[in-house]
Amino acid sequence: MRRYICIHGHFYQPPRENPWLEVVEVQDSAYPYHDWNDRITAECYAPNASSRILDDRGRIFRLVNNYARMSFNFGPTLLAWMEREAPDVYEAILAGDRLSRENFSGHGSALAQAYNHMILPLANSRDKRTQIRWGIEDFRHRFQRLPEGMWLPETAVNLETLDIMAEMGIKFTILAPNQAKRIRNMGSDDRHDVSGGRIDPRRPYKLRLDTGKEIDLFVYHGDISQAVAFERLLDSGEAFAHAVLGALSENSGESEIVHVATDGESYGHHHTDGDMALAYALHLIESDGLATITNYGEYLEAHPPDYEIEIFENSSWSCVHGIERWRGNCGCSSGGYPHWNQEWRAPLREALDWLRDVTAPVYEESAGKLLKSPWQARDAYISLVLDRSESNTERFFEQHAVRPLSQDEQTRALKLLEMQRHAMLMYTSCGWFFDDLSGIETVQVIQYAGRVIQLADGLFGKEIEPRFLQLLSHAKSNVREHGDGRAIYEKWVKPTMLDLNKVGAHFAISNLFEEYGESTPVGAYRAVQHDVTTSSAGKAKLAVGRATVASEITAESLELSYGVLHLGDHNIVCGANDWNGDVQTFAGQREKLLEVFYRGDIPSTLRLLDEYYGPSMHSLTSLFREQQRRVLDQILEPASREAIGAYGQIYDYYAPLMRFLKDSGTPSPGSLSASATIVLNSRLKEALKSEFVDPDAVRLLFDESDRAGVVLDHTTLEFELRRNLERLALQLVDNINDTAFLKNFVEAARLVHGVPFEVNLARVQNLLFPILEAARSSPPVPEESLESTEEEPMEYLKILAENLGLRF
Repeated sequence: MRRYICIHGHFYQPPRENPWLEVVEVQDSAYPYHDWNDRITAECYAPNASSRILDDRGRIFRLVNNYARMSFNFGPTLLAWMEREAPDVYEAILAGDRLSRENFSGHGSALAQAYNHMILPLANSRDKRTQIRWGIEDFRHRFQRLPEGMWLPETAVNLETLDIMAEMGIKFTILAPNQAKRIRNMGSDDRHDVSGGRIDPRRPYKLRLDTGKEIDLFVYHGDISQAVAFERLLDSGEAFAHAVLGALSENSGESEIVHVATDGESYGHHHTDGDMALAYALHLIESDGLATITNYGEYLEAHPPDYEIEIFENSSWSCVHGIERWRGNCGCSSGGYPHWNQEWRAPLREALDWLRDVTAPVYEESAGKLLKSPWQARDAYISLVLDRSESNTERFFEQHAVRPLSQDEQTRALKLLEMQRHAMLMYTSCGWFFDDLSGIETVQVIQYAGRVIQLADGLFGKEIEPRFLQLLSHAKSNVREHGDGRAIYEKWVKPTMLDLNKVGAHFAISNLFEEYGESTPVGAYRAVQHDVTTSSAGKAKLAVGRATVASEITAESLELSYGVLHLGDHNIVCGANDWNGDVQTFAGQREKLLEVFYRGDIPSTLRLLDEYYGPSMHSLTSLFREQQRRVLDQILEPASREAIGAYGQIYDYYAPLMRFLKDSGTPSPGSLSASATIVLNSRLKEALKSEFVDPDAVRLLFDESDRAGVVLDHTTLEFELRRNLERLALQLVDNINDTAFLKNFVEAARLVHGVPFEVNLARVQNLLFPILEAARSSPPVPEESLESTEEEPMEYLKILAENLGLRF
C-alpha cells in the first residue's frame, strides 16, 4: 500500500480593475496597503513563494516554495494583476510549477481556472465555452504548457460544463463531498448512494458523459478542509500533518490519497502564518517518510479510477442550496449581518441577463460584417487580452477579419469584442457572494455592466441604459442610504465612466502637478503632448495646450486643446475640446488667455475658459481617484505640516501638565489629548521611517506616549518600521562590508523587540536568508577603515540574525 497526500489551494481574487482604466485604484479598506490585491499578496501569495520552516528554537533554517509541493490554481485575472504589480511573486509562482514538474514525474501542480470566476451552470452555453477556452489559453500563455486539470469557480458544476471541459482536453477537476450522488465499482453493476457527503475521498472517480466523453473527478476530504478553512487547524503545522495522515486507512491494501482543498488564502491571509503551517506539515510528512507528497496529475497517471461517479448537477462547495447563492435569497451569506436579506441577488442577475441578451444579437450582426465568425473571434480574443502589441493585433485580424480592415473598422471590431469581454466580467461570482448590493464586489460587477452599456450606446446608437436601470431598481439594498440598484449605479458607476475628453482633461490637470514627457501612459490610455504653455502668478497657474489621447485597447483616439487654471488649493478649472486643426485660432485663444492671466485678471481668465471650452469644463473631481489622491496629498502637505507644527507647540507646552494629570488619575481635556495623539503618532512615524534610525529617540517617544496615555496608530507605525527594515534588507548585499550601514541596520532590527506591537518580518527574513547563507560560506571582509573598537561585519550579521529570527 502506498500512502499519498495532496494539498490544493484555490488562490483567487475577483477582478478589481476600473473597467475604463484597467488598473486597480486605491481601496481605503485595505489600509495600510494600496488595495486588497496588494494586501493579500503581502499576507499570502508572497509568503507561500518563500515560506519559512523553523528549528526548535523558533529560528528560520529553511525557505521553501510551497507552490512546488502543493497543488494550486490562480485566477487568471489575479495573475494578470500580479504580472504588472508584483512581478517577483508572479515569477515565483511560475517557478513553483516548474519545480513541481521535477518533483512529480513531469506533472505540474498548477491547474487552470475558468477565466473570471463566473458560475458556469448559470451561464449560457457560449459563455461557458469562452470562459473555459480563455482559462486554458491564459494558463498556456503563463505556464507554457497545457493544463491537465481545471478548477471550477465555487466548484459549481453541471454536466454541460464538464462536457465542454472534456472536449477541450481537461482531464480532471475537484469537487466537494456534497456534490457526489452515486458511485459504482467498474467491476460491478451495483450503484451506491453517497449523497450527504458519504463518499470515500481517498480515490479518484470517473464520470462518463452522455456525449461519450469522460472526465475524472477528485472529491476532497470535507472534514479536514473545513478544519483548515474555519477551525484553526493551521495554528499548528504538526496538527495539520497529523490530521491528513490520520485520514489514511491503517490496513488498506490499496493505494490511497488524502487530499484537501480550500481557498488558498487560508495559507496566510485568513490565518496568519498559515503558509508556515503548510510548509512545516509537508516537511514533517516527507522528512519522516510518513506518506508521499503528490499532485493530482501524478497520482492519476499511476492510479487511474476504478470507480464511476454520478454527481448532483447545479451544486457547489459554498452553497448548501446548490447554486442559489448566485441567483436568490437562499440564506447563504457571510453571517455578519443576520438581519439583512439577499433579495437583491435575483433582480441583479435578471438585469445582467437582459443586458447580455439584448447586446448579443447586435454584436453578432455588427461583428459579422467585420469578422468571419463573431463567436469564434470572441473565443480567440484572449490572445489580444494577453498581448495587445501592434504585431499581435495584426495577426488577430489576419486570422479573423473578413477582409483587410481600415483603422476605424479595427477600432469598431475591438470595441465590439470589449463589449463582450465586459459582458462576461459582469458575471464574476463575488458580485452575489456577499451580503449587500452596495458591497465593493457587487458595485464592481455593476461597473462592468456600465462599460457594456457605454460601448453598446456608442456602437449601435441604442438607449439601453433606461431599461437596464428600471430592471436594476428592483434590487434593493439593506442599507437605506444606498436605496436600490439604480441609485447605486448613479452614485458609484456613472461618475466613473470615461470618454476620451475626460481622459484628456485628467491629463491636462495632472500636467500642472507632475512633469510628463512627450508620451505618457494614463491607465489604459496614452496621452501625447503636442504643445503646452504655462504661466504662474502667485499661487495661481495657467496651462494651455494640445494633446492626443488614445485608447491602448481599442486604438480610438482624439486630439484636443485644453486650458487649465489652478487658483491654489483645490480650486481647479479645466476646459477641453476636440481640436479642429485650426492652428491660428488655437494660437489666438492661447495668447488671449495668457494675456489676461498675466494681468492678474482671474475673472476674465475664467470667462475666456468658459467661452472657448463651453460645456466641456472639469474640476479636481474629474481626476481619476488615484491621481486625485496624489494631487490632494500635494495640496494638503503644507497645511498638514503647519497643523502638526501648531499642535506640536501646544503639546510641548502642556506635556508636563498632561503627565501630572495622568499620574494623579485626572483625565486630560479632550483638546490636549487630541494634540498629544496627533503629535506623538506623527513623530513616531517619522522616526521609524528615518533613513538612520535612532533607537534611543524612538524608545523615548514610546515612553512619552505611554506616559501621556496616547492611543498609538499601531497599524501605521508597524507598516513604517517594517518597510524601513525591508529597505535596509534590500540594501544589505551592496553594503555587507560597510560597518556603519550594518550598525544602523542592527539598531533598527533591535527595535523589533522594543515596540508595543508585533512586526511582520516575513519579507525581511526572506530577503536576509540567502544573504546570510552566502555570508556563512564566504564571510564579508571588513573595510580597511574599520577601527579596532568596532565589531566585525560577521558579528553584526550574527546580531541581525538573532534579532530577526534567523539561524546563522
